[in-house]
Amino acid sequence: MKILFLTTEDSTFWSHRLALARATREAGAEVVIMARWGEYCARLQKEGFRVIPWKVSRRSLNPFRELYSFLQVLKVYRDERPDLAHHVALKPIAYGGTAARLCRKIPAVNSVTGLGPVFIHSRPLMRALRYFLTTALRWVFGASDCHVVFQNHDDCKLLVSQRVVPEEKTVVVPGFGVDTENFAPLPEPEGVPIVMLPARMLWEKGIREFVEAAAGLRQQGVNARMVLVGAPDPNNPGCIAEARLKEWQDSGVVEWWGQRANMSSILGQAQVVCLPSYREGVPKVLMEAAACSRPIVTTSAPGCSLVVRHGENGFLVPVKDSEALATAIRALLNDRSLRRKMGAAGRARALQEFSERRVARQMLGVYQALLNGSGSSPYRQEFLDFGSFGEPKNREKAVPQQAS
Repeated sequence: MKILFLTTEDSTFWSHRLALARATREAGAEVVIMARWGEYCARLQKEGFRVIPWKVSRRSLNPFRELYSFLQVLKVYRDERPDLAHHVALKPIAYGGTAARLCRKIPAVNSVTGLGPVFIHSRPLMRALRYFLTTALRWVFGASDCHVVFQNHDDCKLLVSQRVVPEEKTVVVPGFGVDTENFAPLPEPEGVPIVMLPARMLWEKGIREFVEAAAGLRQQGVNARMVLVGAPDPNNPGCIAEARLKEWQDSGVVEWWGQRANMSSILGQAQVVCLPSYREGVPKVLMEAAACSRPIVTTSAPGCSLVVRHGENGFLVPVKDSEALATAIRALLNDRSLRRKMGAAGRARALQEFSERRVARQMLGVYQALLNGSGSSPYRQEFLDFGSFGEPKNREKAVPQQAS
């Protein structure tokens, strides 16, 4: 059978959905990926997946450009006739879900990876976009053969309460999962401690609050390196200009390392990982930090609070509260044994709840349930063979402690 993934960015699919695509192929399906053509498309092709280019922009609001983007999807769905389509993020859900309904008999899984700036901001433009988006999603989710996958219960409850999606069609799967073998515990580095915020350089990631907290800690005489890791995202309306990032770095308050590869080793350089975001689906980088046994400071916002249990594997602080953020960071910097204890607890949670193999298995179950309930599917029970995508072969029996 054929499963088609529709997503905007090839890079995000590579970093967040590759394990699921491999698991789907391992279960016996042909995997087709439709995404904006970028450097990772060639990598996906080398993996053996067929990639269909999609001319789409996450930021565009031009109606003619958006109509063209939708018509591309509609043509591909009519030509390919996938047995199941998986739409990742809001724009692919709107366009792919509409195409699936118009083509008929294409069951669809719709992954809401976060509600984003349209639901965060209250500006008139965002309110108008929210109205049109929820109207479109209400129609898409009205299809009889679709499931809607949320990453956290808060987003699910919000759209159910607004009658955007019927509750019986919803499933909550916590994030994309993390490779717990690649993201493994490393000893704390010696020297001046590093507090790291790894994310796209967007205002809604809490970058301003992090810089304010860094300035406050510096005034209090706290000896720490406050580090931003990540690049600006020009396709997002909340993008922070590179000039502003360089200005902060030149002031000496924070360091900006830019985009980095091999995040497992980058996270290992930090004593504390921080993400004061306003709202998330489930932040993959926090799951990665937990898998690396790093204590976390994040907000009580939806998504973030799913990864961190306050006082267990990190601290939760209110959204947009730089003073509370600084206080939590200082508490961890002053107590190495607390960092070790919270890091070990985070590692245990990553193994038990957030491993990518576990998440892939859950998503395969969603596919199976949808196909079993779809009168158009000839595959039914015999479609998926979970095979080796169960528990890791070398499951850890005990949580390793960091070196003293």
